[in-house]
Amino acid sequence: MLKTIAAFDRIGEENAFAVLARATELAAQGRDIINLGIGQPDFRTPDHIVEAAVKALRDGHHGYTPAVGIRPLREAVAADLYRRFKVSVSPDEVMIMPGGKPTMFMSILMFGRPGVDILYPDPGFPIYRSMIEFTGARPVPVPIREENGFGFSAEETLRLITPQTRLLILNSPANPTGGVTPQSEVEKLVAGLERWPDVAVLSDEIYDHMVYDGETHVCLLSYPSIRDRTILLNGWSKTYAMTGWRLGYAVWPGKLYEYARKLAVNLHSCVNAAAQYAGLAALTGPQDEVHRMVAEFDRRRRVVVEGLNALPGVTCATPKGAFYAFPNIKRTGWKAKALASALLEEAGVAVIGGPDFGVLGEGYIRLSYANSTENIRRALARMGEFLTTRKAA
Repeated sequence: MLKTIAAFDRIGEENAFAVLARATELAAQGRDIINLGIGQPDFRTPDHIVEAAVKALRDGHHGYTPAVGIRPLREAVAADLYRRFKVSVSPDEVMIMPGGKPTMFMSILMFGRPGVDILYPDPGFPIYRSMIEFTGARPVPVPIREENGFGFSAEETLRLITPQTRLLILNSPANPTGGVTPQSEVEKLVAGLERWPDVAVLSDEIYDHMVYDGETHVCLLSYPSIRDRTILLNGWSKTYAMTGWRLGYAVWPGKLYEYARKLAVNLHSCVNAAAQYAGLAALTGPQDEVHRMVAEFDRRRRVVVEGLNALPGVTCATPKGAFYAFPNIKRTGWKAKALASALLEEAGVAVIGGPDFGVLGEGYIRLSYANSTENIRRALARMGEFLTTRKAA
């Protein structure tokens, strides 16, 4: 029998895709399934972006590009960061990536090894912990608490840093909670990190356009004291409804850029050429569709929060960002994963159990409101009927 490397026994996955597969299977059997599980916009990629990709193909952009991405796109990323956050970034610090996960993979691979600690948000995107464990590093969860509006606590985070800490992963606006960490808390964290000059930071800001109720997104590259050790993860998937295009970017500090370039050459050679021209059109073209999509998510957010708080045994804090709600279901008597499974199999509503995002996710489920208002209302009605008639298993 073939023997595998032990590290592969430690690698996890993203259960949202397993839920999506089961929901698709049930739908194929004729069941009416409302999917509030998968985290992707239910909008089409704007037409001018699609046309830019088609034009690129017709113009003959069929070959390899530089491993770091075409220069016009890297320049557009730099210009966009300056326009929105007044952050000066050189195009030579920007690397175009096939989505957001490769930046996580590369960052954690650079710093993770046995004997090292890597801090990550819990509940948080499951790939963080999966990749930390794969490298043999010790995953140290940073609690993301409902009482803090699902933002991180600077004080609590700083207490977890030790001489063994090499990387801190941050995510705001956050998946799965929709939490947005206030600027005041970010600034406390940055000030505290000045005492830990050997700790790098991976800031996952993929939902940076999606903030509500007057909140302002804080780009971590804005802070000079940690700029030389901050890795920015961002991309087009959520903002421009381009999840399937597999297009993201990273801003790498100093010598890490060259390490990332070498990893890119070894891993994926380069990003699809036509997709890069689509990304260029997205950043330099009209932003009307982005504003329309975010406004619609805001409307749905209000429907979701009101509806969840009306369900028996359920309370839901108002998310300030992204397109997720993370309701507290502790008073229903159900364990989170059992409830998520029963809602899918019996009520035809796909959601994700909180423990799929970390041990502190127990007592919560995640709903994506990247679905129509009509479907959201139908799903809430089904959930209400289920919770009224079905006792906890």
